Amino acid sequence: MNIIVCAKQVVDVSEMKMDASTNTPILKGVAQKISDIDKNAMEEAILIKEKHGGKITVVTIGPADAKERMKELLAMGADEGVLVTPPDDADYYVISQLLAGAIQKLGAYDLILCGEASIDQFSGQIGPRLAGLMSIPQITYAQKISAEKDKITAERNMGDTVVSTESPYPVVVTVTKEINEPRLPSLMQILASANKPIHEHKLEDIVQDKVEPLVKTIELKGVSMERKNIIYQDNLDESVKQLVDNLAKEGVLR
Repeated sequence: MNIIVCAKQVVDVSEMKMDASTNTPILKGVAQKISDIDKNAMEEAILIKEKHGGKITVVTIGPADAKERMKELLAMGADEGVLVTPPDDADYYVISQLLAGAIQKLGAYDLILCGEASIDQFSGQIGPRLAGLMSIPQITYAQKISAEKDKITAERNMGDTVVSTESPYPVVVTVTKEINEPRLPSLMQILASANKPIHEHKLEDIVQDKVEPLVKTIELKGVSMERKNIIYQDNLDESVKQLVDNLAKEGVLR
């Protein structure tokens, strides 16, 4: 089984703070890590490899320092990594084009695994975009996977229901955080990961024609949370009536 895992380096959102004067996130100095749900995709790839054998390749679109974060996935069990440096203004369209180009450059593959979304922007676009560019089937929001030699079956979390879907190979599957618990590599695995290759490519190595972003980020700001701090101290019935009336005036209730 030849498995590709798409992983993204993101800021650790739990460590991110806001500038109170400008209401913008302070990103300088914030720790970087592999997006949490991509580690779930990596764990699932390892489980499939343990069952069927094969090879796991991690593909990341990111800056040169993403190599350090990729080593964690190599320590978990990936065999090699591929890192492509994107332009500064890359959007999801550009990223998906580079992922598709990098995977095609690798040659034959059976399964592409992605997290359902990255923890920084959580758009959920990459898996479906990639499947479209590669012209292969996709299974999204997989919370359980059963991979056989000729097909893969997944239970898809659709919110209020679970749908069972199967597909032949090759296929793109995006997984949810509930699918598994990613393993922690041992010290020996961490040391051994230093000898596993990470192949670095520039933009022009992957796409011949210039790829322009379709979305431009104008500004990144936090959401203002101004509370009215109204305290209702009358009897319960009267307080409930006042609360409902005020919520209606604010447009919360209709």
